[in-house]
Amino acid sequence: MKNLIFALMLTSLSSCGVWVAEWRGEIRKAALKAEGEAQLLEAYSSKKIAVESARAQLESAKLLSQAEIERAKGVAEANRIIGNSLVNNEGYLRYLYISNLEKAEKNGAVNTIYIPTEAGLPILEAGKR
Repeated sequence: MKNLIFALMLTSLSSCGVWVAEWRGEIRKAALKAEGEAQLLEAYSSKKIAVESARAQLESAKLLSQAEIERAKGVAEANRIIGNSLVNNEGYLRYLYISNLEKAEKNGAVNTIYIPTEAGLPILEAGKR
């Protein structure tokens, strides 16, 4: 009788061992599946972040380009206005020339002054050399 009980216990234990091994295998499969899904979600998230970052850089570049175009338009308009104000305005041009000479003299930057002649050519420093 003891032998029969011992045999039944061994049979029960061995079948429990098979069941535990199968259970562990199922847990391992579930863990691997969850890990794979987590890696897939992380890869998808990383891709989405990279795409959004590239879109933001593109939008920023477009806006900076538009800002530069608008700035250039403003400079061009200012140049046009200044250019038109200087046409046939000898008195103002002479005033600018003299005031710039005064500023240069105050800064100690003027060593030589070139005076235009009737032909529009400056008198050269031929006498100095």
